[in-house]
Amino acid sequence: MVKISELLSDPNFQHLQLIGGQAGIHKSFSGINVIESADLVPFCRPNELIVTTGIQMNNDERQLERLIKSSHAKKIAGFIINIGPYIPRVPNAIIQFANEKQLPLFQFEWKYRIADLLKMTFEFISKKQNMHYQQNNEKRILQQLLFDIDSPLEELKELLKQRGISKEESFCVITCLLDQPNNKYFQYRKLIDYEFQQYFKHFFCLEHNNQLIYVIFSYDEHAKKIPIESIFQNIYKKEYEELGTRQLTIGMGNKYHSIQQVKKSYNESLTVIHLTQLQQKSSFFKYKDIGAYRILLALYDDPVIKSFHQEMLGPLYVYDQMNGSDYVQFLKIFLEENGSVNRISKKLFLHRNTVNYKIRKLESLLDVDLNDNFTKTNLSIALMIEDVLNKT
Repeated sequence: MVKISELLSDPNFQHLQLIGGQAGIHKSFSGINVIESADLVPFCRPNELIVTTGIQMNNDERQLERLIKSSHAKKIAGFIINIGPYIPRVPNAIIQFANEKQLPLFQFEWKYRIADLLKMTFEFISKKQNMHYQQNNEKRILQQLLFDIDSPLEELKELLKQRGISKEESFCVITCLLDQPNNKYFQYRKLIDYEFQQYFKHFFCLEHNNQLIYVIFSYDEHAKKIPIESIFQNIYKKEYEELGTRQLTIGMGNKYHSIQQVKKSYNESLTVIHLTQLQQKSSFFKYKDIGAYRILLALYDDPVIKSFHQEMLGPLYVYDQMNGSDYVQFLKIFLEENGSVNRISKKLFLHRNTVNYKIRKLESLLDVDLNDNFTKTNLSIALMIEDVLNKT
């Protein structure tokens, strides 16, 4: 079935004026029928839109009211009144009834032919049903491809063929993560879809938990007039302007030519999101931008990196745990600010003397010289390893 709100958003139905029952426009309807008398209501079906011209009512408002109430009892989806010689206006009592029952009530002018309305509505329903079927099919295939062991590759290749996409076409996965599920999910999907439609010829989308997972086809960053980072920043900007919030984090996996790699690109996009959230700033967008993290991720199961992390940072964690201090966090800021006492002082609202004391304490606990660039590099790597180890 199709939602009435979808019908209203279609420019072909601008001549339909909603005059009552607005709270019910998210109802679904399955067809449209012309009923001219309450005696014919048994022939209408639940979830239909009912149209009347009033040709058999002799301008009797009571008959119109009886028709609408009888139709509502049959659980119709909405009611359309053709304003003209037989029904010159819609009585207030009927509008009030529609509002009370949340029954969408429309009127349209006599100059528009009912036959055209019926034809357009049937075509609209057919088009939307085909679209819903296609979307559900895409969703099922992508879901299996991303989360099942046995991926339906042949089905996906056939789907790509139907959409005019070559099976050798390059693609990448872009995941948009909402910090928490909310009632604006549809608005986020609409906002992101609109932006992507401006720049990408083909894409599929799968809603999974609090993620919007996009498989983008024919992506060539060098051929784009606008960098992908600008597209993402524009989405962030519109999110704040239109939705008044900032809950979205976007990550993009690498580009591949074999559709069998879609899961790999998806996992890469999640890695970008994870690192972005750890950094607490939009410093990463693409997997290729995460630099040395890619090497550390490849060594995730190697005991060497865990040993290195423990050797470099273990004493700090022990001291913080025993004394309730925050030297690990202080070290992170020290490295972020490249050891600048002035910048650290401003960032942490600490006196310069306090900052200098904490730096000397760090050197004592770690038995290192923090003026040495190689030492700072090793400590930065140890903190990056920590990000990788916290990924799962």
